[in-house]
Amino acid sequence: MLNQFSVLFYPKRRDMDKQGKIPLYVRITVSGKRSESYIQRRIEPDNWNSDAGKAFGATTNMRELNRYMDGIRSSIYKIHSRFIEKDIFFTAKDIRDVYTGRDEKLKMVVELFQEHNDDLSRLVGKEYSAGTLQRYKTCKAHIENYLKKEYKKSDIPVQDIDHKFITGFEYYLKSQKKCVHNTAIKYIINFKKIIRIAFANDWISKDPFVHWKASWKRIEREFLTQRELNTLEKKTFTIHRLEQVKDIFLFCCYTGLAYADVEKLKTDDILLGMDGRRWIKTKRKKTNTRSSIPLLPAAESILEKYEAHPLVLDKLNMLPVLSNQKSNAYLKEIALLCGITKNLTTHLARHTFATTVTLSNGVPIESVSKMLGHTSIKTTQHYAKVLDKKIGEDMEGLMERYTNNA
Repeated sequence: MLNQFSVLFYPKRRDMDKQGKIPLYVRITVSGKRSESYIQRRIEPDNWNSDAGKAFGATTNMRELNRYMDGIRSSIYKIHSRFIEKDIFFTAKDIRDVYTGRDEKLKMVVELFQEHNDDLSRLVGKEYSAGTLQRYKTCKAHIENYLKKEYKKSDIPVQDIDHKFITGFEYYLKSQKKCVHNTAIKYIINFKKIIRIAFANDWISKDPFVHWKASWKRIEREFLTQRELNTLEKKTFTIHRLEQVKDIFLFCCYTGLAYADVEKLKTDDILLGMDGRRWIKTKRKKTNTRSSIPLLPAAESILEKYEAHPLVLDKLNMLPVLSNQKSNAYLKEIALLCGITKNLTTHLARHTFATTVTLSNGVPIESVSKMLGHTSIKTTQHYAKVLDKKIGEDMEGLMERYTNNA
């Protein structure tokens, strides 16, 4: 980068004052990009040597002016050297801002991201979940890796983030990190929050996300049909770990609880409702919203089955839940043994509750949204669209039959 750096002094001849003098500027160039600053000096046009980039003559005033410009050049070269030593990405504007004292609010991207994560970590369990913190940590790691790969730097000033950086980061997530489209968009939205903090604090003069808009690809969420659910329910495994994971999965199918919420489910979360039946009343770990779910008989029987389990007695949890990683691994084995071709995961159970167990049986969407603990009914409406598609597919054969008989 050293051979791509230069410092040049020049006058702006069009800005001549009443005394016939023109202002002098210093131009800093880094990798072909320029930045300039007025050096608080003026000179008569005839006293300027354009080829040498300095003042003509041996008068006291001209010698003093040349010494002044030499001092500026020396200061700028020292600033440039410090940037090189720190091994961080910089521009001509960064050097100019340090020289002119405009860098007081200069913030670095990774540094700012870490400050945000530190603040967020102190609110885990109060306003944010551990999962939210982990997503921001992962996003910060992706930013660091992107900087090292594309910029060969460990950090860059936040003011250097532009639309090109954002779209480049999106491409990097998809091509290098193999993130699917929606996952990549989620990480960019996490990053967007950091940049918006900088914008709100006037650390940057414009929002680089102003021309970027999140675009989501619709994903058809899988769920078990009633037949598949019945098959799973009737299947008995002699291998204890498979039987245990199957039961926890079925409990999620009949309650709509996410894995993290079943894992933390305690006796205090089961309350007697006004209808005389037991209800699950708990706050979702992900959104901190309250879920209110009447316990169906199938869910009640699973709770009874494991009420004397050692893990339940030791931890006072309602169910002996294995790690999410192990549960998903065993669910693949369970699916194979049950002849289910769908990709069974702990979260698919939640989709099954929303579609097959509730909406398909006429439960109003508002009630389903409340049980799922959704913050917006729009989220729940996606399941209704899935059902409409399924109904259309189921009716297609019938449509053909009536069309042929017409």
